[in-house]
Amino acid sequence: MHGPTPPLPLPTDRLRFAMPPMHESLEDERRHRKERLAGALRIFGRLGYEDGVSGHITARDPEYSDCFWVNPFGIPFRHVTVSDLVLANQDGQVVDGRYHVNQAAFTVHAQVHAARPDVVAVAHCHSVHGRALAALGELLEPITQESCAFYEDHTLYDAYTGVAVDAEEGRRIAAALGSRKALVLRNHGLLTVGDSVDAAAWWFVSMERSCQVQLTAQAAGRPVRIDHRMAVATREQVGGDLVAWINYQPMWQEVSRSEPDLLS
Repeated sequence: MHGPTPPLPLPTDRLRFAMPPMHESLEDERRHRKERLAGALRIFGRLGYEDGVSGHITARDPEYSDCFWVNPFGIPFRHVTVSDLVLANQDGQVVDGRYHVNQAAFTVHAQVHAARPDVVAVAHCHSVHGRALAALGELLEPITQESCAFYEDHTLYDAYTGVAVDAEEGRRIAAALGSRKALVLRNHGLLTVGDSVDAAAWWFVSMERSCQVQLTAQAAGRPVRIDHRMAVATREQVGGDLVAWINYQPMWQEVSRSEPDLLS
């Protein structure tokens, strides 16, 4: 006897798969970037990346390309809402909002944005494992699939000159970053960029976790490196901003559903 006929596969066009949205107006795009920025800040707060008033995520305004939305000075990441966000020009002057901007951090972000017109968002925080790797003056090694995303696509800013408060220091950091997605700032921490807030935020989360894995593996023994050919091939598979955007969506869905007040 034959068993029941198995059900037919569903057409793929009936299955849901999120992709970056297209926007009909600049205002819609601005609102979207601000929502994702507020959400990313809350996620960073949850993950413990906040350290006093250090740390920023910036998002380029879609209309005024030399102005950037940023978290307000002194407001906890976990409490930031869309209406709290501040728009500052490339000189760090507030042009929209109710709060001050951390000038030291914004100086670096503004110079990275200026050097990289392809970049929508820049993330930098004083996360624990990122600072630990930075204190060693080391780069990520290709020892996991996730760290391969950064293989030959991040570098070390091999200097520490105190709190970055002048544009020249910001330009040097931007020059060190070049066309890459991420930077280890020696004795300081991590910086990531992306063509969306989602991508920049995901790269920071993934880089911080990769730092933790590397430091843990080094403490336990001698990590086995993935060979150059496979590391490059893996980076080509998982190292693009679209992949970062897709990876980030569960985090966005969780925070936006559990903390809908962030949209206010």
